[in-house]
Amino acid sequence: MTPAARISAAIEVLGDIETRRRPAADALKDWGLSHRFAGSKDRAAIASLVYDALRRKASAGWIMQDTSPRSVVLGMLRLQRGLDLQAIAALFTGERFAPEPLSAAERERLESARLDDAPAHVAGDFPDWIEPSLKRLFGDDTVPELQGLAARAPLDLRVNTLKVASREEAHDALPHLGAIEAPLSPLGLRIAPSEDGRGPAVQSEPEFIKGWIEIQDEGSQLAALLSAVKPGEQVVDLCAGGGGKTLALAALMDNHGQIYATDSDARRLAPIHDRLTRAGVRNVQVRTPRAKADAVTDLNGKIDCVLVDAPCTGVGTWRRNPDAKWRLRPGSLETRLKEQATVLDRAASLVRPGGRIVYITCSILPEENDDALIALMERKTGFSPVLVSEILQTAGLSHLEQSIRPTALGLQMTPLRTGTDGFYVAVLRRNP
Repeated sequence: MTPAARISAAIEVLGDIETRRRPAADALKDWGLSHRFAGSKDRAAIASLVYDALRRKASAGWIMQDTSPRSVVLGMLRLQRGLDLQAIAALFTGERFAPEPLSAAERERLESARLDDAPAHVAGDFPDWIEPSLKRLFGDDTVPELQGLAARAPLDLRVNTLKVASREEAHDALPHLGAIEAPLSPLGLRIAPSEDGRGPAVQSEPEFIKGWIEIQDEGSQLAALLSAVKPGEQVVDLCAGGGGKTLALAALMDNHGQIYATDSDARRLAPIHDRLTRAGVRNVQVRTPRAKADAVTDLNGKIDCVLVDAPCTGVGTWRRNPDAKWRLRPGSLETRLKEQATVLDRAASLVRPGGRIVYITCSILPEENDDALIALMERKTGFSPVLVSEILQTAGLSHLEQSIRPTALGLQMTPLRTGTDGFYVAVLRRNP
C-alpha cells in the first residue's frame, strides 16, 4: 500500500471507531480481516496513524475546526508528525486509493495551525471533565504534562536477575534490538519507538524465551523496586493479574521468602504460571480464588508487605492506549474508587504490625491516589504514611528525587518528568 492509501485506511478505521464506539484494537483487527491484501507493515503503519490521531484528537479537531476522522488525521499529520502543508497535500491527491484533495478551507487551517489560545483540555488532549483533578496535581504544568501523555511510548525491558548476572550481559546479548540502558531503573533496557510504530518481536528472541528479559515499562519496574522487598519476607501481591510485578518481586527476593500471588478475578491469573516457569521463579505460590471466595484468609495479620497494584482508570498509560482517554467516563472513575477501597481494606487486614502496604496505580488522578489512602486511614486506624525520602532511600533509588513529583502521601511518575508511564507509588506502615 502507498502512504496515501494507508491514510485512507486510517480514516476509515477512525470512522468505524466513532460510529460503533468500540476500542481501536477491535476496529483495526476487523479492518485487517476484511482487507487481507494488506501486509504486516501496512497494518502496523495504519495502526500507528490511527493511534497518533487518537492521541491528538482534541487538538487536531481544534486546528481544523472539525472533528471528523478526515480532519483529525489532517490535524494529526500537522501537529504530531510535523508535516507541512506541501507534504500533506502530496498525500491528499484524490488519485488511486488516496484521500480527496485538500479544500481551500483545509489548506488555510493547516497553514495557520496554532494552539496558543486553545483551552487546556484541547491543548493537552484530554477529556474536559477531569481538568479539575489534573490541576490539583499539576497546576500550571497540566498542559505540558498531558502533552507528554500524548507522545508515543518506548518499549522497555526488565532484566531478570534470576537468570542473568547483570543488565550489561543482557544488553550485550541483544545488540540487534538497538536497546540502550534505561535512565532510571538499574534493571531496565529501552528501545525507542520506530517511525512506523512497529516494535521488534521481543517475545521471539531466545533471551526472552530463556527468561532473561521481560517486557515492562520502566515506571512499573521502579514501582516494584520501591516496594523494597527483601529475601526472607512474606509478601502478598493482592492484584497480581498476569504477574508482571510478581516476577519483579521474586527477583528482588532472590527466590527466598514467600510471595502469595492472587487476584479477585481468577481469569487474570491465567498467564502467570507459564511466566513464573520461564523466569525461574520458585518462591511464588499462586492463590486462585474459587467462586469469589477469598484465597488468602489464612494470612491475615501475618504479611510483611502487601503489594496493591490497584485497579484504576489507567490514565497514566494513555501513551500506550490513546483511545482509552476518550472512552473514560465519570462513572468509570466512581467504579474504580469503590474497587480501590475494597482492595485496600483487604490489604489492611493482611499486613502484620510493623509491616507495610505498597500502593501502586497507573493513574495521575489524585482521587485514585492520595485520596484513596486518606480514605483508608480514616476507615482503618493504625496506619501511617512513609516519607517519600525514606521510600527512595530504602529502595536505593534516591536518584529519583530529582525526577518524581512528590504528593501529599507518595510520589508520582509521569512521561514529562521521568519518561515513564504515569505511575503513583505510596507506602503505608502499620503501627507496631
